[in-house]
Amino acid sequence: MSKGETGESRRNFLKLAATAPAAAGAMALGGAAEAAQPAAAAGEGLRDTEHTRKYFETARF
Repeated sequence: MSKGETGESRRNFLKLAATAPAAAGAMALGGAAEAAQPAAAAGEGLRDTEHTRKYFETARF
């Protein structure tokens, strides 16, 4: 094994070692959050009112 290959393998190992715990924690929390949120019922959401129409008219670029 050459010196360059050793440095690359160590670098890759350290990248994985640093990101693996964070990824595992995100997966654990993400699954719980998805299960806790109920599905949106049909008909819920933005209603067409004068207030929303004014907002969309003024928000155009």
